[in-house]
Amino acid sequence: MTDRATALREAGRDIISLSVGEPDFATPPHVIEAAKAAMDAGATKYTPVTGTMALKKAAVLHFQRDLGIATDTDHVIVTVGGKQAIFEALMATVSEGDEVIVPSPWWVSYPQMVRFAGGRVVPLRTHAKDNFRFDAADVEALIGPRTQWLMLNSPGNPTGAVYPADMLLRIADVLRRHPQVLVLSDDIYAPLNFTDGPHATLANLCPDLANRILTVSGVSKSHAMTGFRIGLASGPKWLIQAMEVLQSNSTGNPAAVSQAAAVAALEGPQDFLADWRESFRRRRDLVVAGINAIPGLSTPVPDGAFYVFVDATPLMGRFGGDDNKLALHLLEHGVAVVSASAFGGRDGFRISFATSEAQLTEALSRIKAALA
Repeated sequence: MTDRATALREAGRDIISLSVGEPDFATPPHVIEAAKAAMDAGATKYTPVTGTMALKKAAVLHFQRDLGIATDTDHVIVTVGGKQAIFEALMATVSEGDEVIVPSPWWVSYPQMVRFAGGRVVPLRTHAKDNFRFDAADVEALIGPRTQWLMLNSPGNPTGAVYPADMLLRIADVLRRHPQVLVLSDDIYAPLNFTDGPHATLANLCPDLANRILTVSGVSKSHAMTGFRIGLASGPKWLIQAMEVLQSNSTGNPAAVSQAAAVAALEGPQDFLADWRESFRRRRDLVVAGINAIPGLSTPVPDGAFYVFVDATPLMGRFGGDDNKLALHLLEHGVAVVSASAFGGRDGFRISFATSEAQLTEALSRIKAALA
């Protein structure tokens, strides 16, 4: 898909990309200035493997202020993006044949990481009619003697699903009956939550389970810092130490300059986030209305992140039941999307609305024409 999009652009075609999972806003100026100042001050050397103390303290502030999680610097690690934190946690704990329950549709890297560690992915199917949420009973039905992890992602990629507190509390009751199961809570999109009230996350709601929960966060989505590659994780000390061993013998520390920029991001002004959320909300509403107005397409209203997961089941006969062919068809008509099957789904595609309203309006027009 990427190769075809590149070829079309090189041929002079105008392609609107709705496939990229990063904010289109500029990184806040105070963050850029902090990175420049750090370079001028000589922050170009090694740092401690798990991150500078300055950033770990800023991470503690973030986990407490933004996620409501009580933690300290001994229970925090700084990684090269949130992806590394997830990878290290799985590699440190999953043995051949261990099972990891992953709600689907899922972020593309989750199952690949599980399999790389030798584990077996146990899909937990979710559906648009339920806003891609699931019941605690669904989790319990999948837990077996080899279950090692339950993965949660709220707000979620690719669906934008947000798990409310009452749902998480019911899941916690299940977990208390199965003490061997760890929980990886990927909260990277938490600042982009469109629901009323504070973000709900398991480590905040159920501190009695804290020794079994790793919460992953970062600055990529909240501060448009995807290229800085800074992830943050808070969890039990034994797991953080195991992740440190892996990190020490793989990448070493995250870039010193990026760490300094992340300190400024977390400790500096956060008021711009309200404007970003409102902008994303308007774009979401534009895309949802536009998709649901196209015959054969439908989508629920996502409660967070910047994705819409589109169902195209009534149209799949035109594409032989292959949503990759559907995505290629849309690409030929000037819009790049990602097929649902890439996320463990089927019969549809994901749209990222992290682009301008003008681009989204034009993209919707092209999609409508392509499927007429």
